Amino acid sequence: MGALEIAVILIVAFIVFGPKKLPEIARNLGKAMRAFRKAAFELTAEVTKEFEEDENKTAKGDAEEKGADQR
Repeated sequence: MGALEIAVILIVAFIVFGPKKLPEIARNLGKAMRAFRKAAFELTAEVTKEFEEDENKTAKGDAEEKGADQR
């Protein structure tokens, strides 16, 4: 988004909501974005952890099979 688009959005928001309500709306929007980023990070970390655990189990199972084949 360019600077002109952001300026237009801010002017329209200022006209619609007024100068008293705009800081509160911006604060709530910031909190919502922060919560969303935190949830997305936690989800990514959990999925990554699960994939790594699955890969470790698969690698361990493959190693055990190789050991049993060599006997």
